[in-house]
Amino acid sequence: MTRKVLTLTLAVVTSIATGCEKKTVSPAPLAWRTPPAMMRKVASFSRATGLSAFVGGGAANNFMSQQEMSQRYIAERDTLSVTTSASQLQSAWESTVAFCATIQCEVVSSSITKQTSESAASGSVSVRVAPDDLQKLILHIQQVGKIVQHNTERQDETASVVDTDARIKNLTAFRDNLRAMLAKPNLTVDNLVEISKQLTDTQADLDSQTAQRKILANETEKIAVDISFSSQSAGSTGIFADIWNALLDAGTTFVSSVATLITVVIFLVPWAIALFLLVWLIKVRRRARQRRASPPSGSTRP
Repeated sequence: MTRKVLTLTLAVVTSIATGCEKKTVSPAPLAWRTPPAMMRKVASFSRATGLSAFVGGGAANNFMSQQEMSQRYIAERDTLSVTTSASQLQSAWESTVAFCATIQCEVVSSSITKQTSESAASGSVSVRVAPDDLQKLILHIQQVGKIVQHNTERQDETASVVDTDARIKNLTAFRDNLRAMLAKPNLTVDNLVEISKQLTDTQADLDSQTAQRKILANETEKIAVDISFSSQSAGSTGIFADIWNALLDAGTTFVSSVATLITVVIFLVPWAIALFLLVWLIKVRRRARQRRASPPSGSTRP
């Protein structure tokens, strides 16, 4: 009897183990779910009103499409350093700003500084240009100046864009359902007040996410380009660059020495005048003493 019970128990355990080995667990599909903050808001709203507002983005709508998974949103920023002659810097700056208006380009900021005795002329332009027109802008800049440095930075904003789109989609569905509930008859005053308040908060959140999406679109759909212009001496390049630079350094040293000498002279002039007056006074007093000490020329001793 005991042997039969053991045999039966062993058979049951074996069958259970075999069934467990054959059972497979399918992984849960990735989905963009409603944000937890919104779910808490819907739950509190449902408890307060006794009604339920469906939040868009269910299982059929929450899955990312193949296009969304493959499309990337990249924010790119290019930095250009351009040199021109001092006489052509302003015209190159104006030409770049004017050319931006002829293509898909928007000037964000621009400034120019004229040449003074203490600093050279310089200018800067910040624009946002469509990717298809970036090369056109670079070619135009090469015609008005010389690009000595070109840096490019790229940042992947795909996660931020997709997350913001999902939030906008869910908030829009939630707002539309709230409006539909608000249009239903026989609502109590408490329900009407709560739905109106929830609708106002949802619309504010939706406006904030929409503004954020516009910022992301401006960063990912256009390329930010920062252009800096600086003047360059005509003789600073070429086979005689070292000689020219040495002459410039010598001239700068000479001018600096002359300026220092002038400063020293101006500093010493008042002291020299004071010293001259002091010496003159000492001589005058010495002559006066000598006159008093010596007898008159016509007098005789007794």
